[in-house]
Amino acid sequence: MPSLSPWADGLGRTGSRAIQLLAVTAVAALVLRVLAAVEMVALATVVALILASAVHPLVRRLEERGWGATAATVAVFVSLLGVLGGVVTGVVLGVRGELDELVRAAVTGWQHLQELVAAGPLPVPVDAGTVNDALSRLGDYLVSDSARQSALSGLGVASEVLTGTVLMAIVLFFFLKDGPRIWSFVLRWTAGETRARLAESGDRAVGILGSYVRGIVLIATIDATFIGLGLWALGVPLVVPLTVIVFLTAFVPVIGALVAGTVAALVALVAEGPVTALAVVLVVVVVNHLEGYFLQPVVMGRTLRLHGLVVLLALSAGSVLGGVAGAVLAVPLTAVAWAVLQVWTTRYQGGNDPLLGPDPVSSAEGAADRASRRHRWKYQGMRRQDRPAPWAVPPPRSPR
Repeated sequence: MPSLSPWADGLGRTGSRAIQLLAVTAVAALVLRVLAAVEMVALATVVALILASAVHPLVRRLEERGWGATAATVAVFVSLLGVLGGVVTGVVLGVRGELDELVRAAVTGWQHLQELVAAGPLPVPVDAGTVNDALSRLGDYLVSDSARQSALSGLGVASEVLTGTVLMAIVLFFFLKDGPRIWSFVLRWTAGETRARLAESGDRAVGILGSYVRGIVLIATIDATFIGLGLWALGVPLVVPLTVIVFLTAFVPVIGALVAGTVAALVALVAEGPVTALAVVLVVVVVNHLEGYFLQPVVMGRTLRLHGLVVLLALSAGSVLGGVAGAVLAVPLTAVAWAVLQVWTTRYQGGNDPLLGPDPVSSAEGAADRASRRHRWKYQGMRRQDRPAPWAVPPPRSPR
């Protein structure tokens, strides 16, 4: 006899899945709302986790050489703060006193570009009135009372940034010192298959975040060095602030290179003319092609396995949800999410398919294959722990 339940047919199953999807979406929205309420704490914790993932191998290496845990942590922590402080100091000194001139050169270059395009052999004339009106409104705003009020409110933002930086440094120290103990505390609430998958997810997340940070820093340094040398050889002014912009924008894939190249080309257009501007564009394109076809595969290795469209969508969503910080963190967090999804589901059929062809993600290996042999043994041991060990169960009380 057929079931009379309204959820038994295809429409009922679709409706139940829709209700489940709505419930999951509501929970995700609630989590995002809570994170937005404690944005400073959440952002400081995420940044501390990413930095700890990048430098924790140094702590482990020092411990293997006989250093104590506290001494190794303090040494790496102080060294990291020194490096970050040096980078921030270099950025500030690189743009201090030349930022206004750089902005004026970029705006003038944009206006000059409009004039060249309007006078060129284009079938449709370019109306620059809207852009010029927007630029004039921007100039009026910068000298208005609203800008002064925004500058005053910027003091509050600066205090929040300082507070978040101090909190990030404190959380970073404890992640470096007690990160494995904290993760062990989390894992002890689960057992069996859940513990194994959770442990593998954590290992994959830490590995991806650490490799991404180390790789992107190296790539940003190489990009800034070669593009800066190209600008210096072409005689473009404001080489130092432009090189700093190239270094900073390299942390935002795809979009960062476009922004840095545009600013450098506009400055070159004003200072040296269209020929030098085209040469700057050529230098930026060559360096970014070398990055995409050589540096990214070699430096990043197997860390970032995301399609360009996924990267672009992640950047867009991150910038909408978190501004500049969201754009910087979107790509590594998306890579972590994809790796964790591969751990928790087996529905994706990797490898070559006789009808579909090669695997668009990875034709050679999956997430489990990228784990080391030591980690695989650890996960197998956790899967056999379906119940607590006998020594973990308290002995029964003797009857009185």
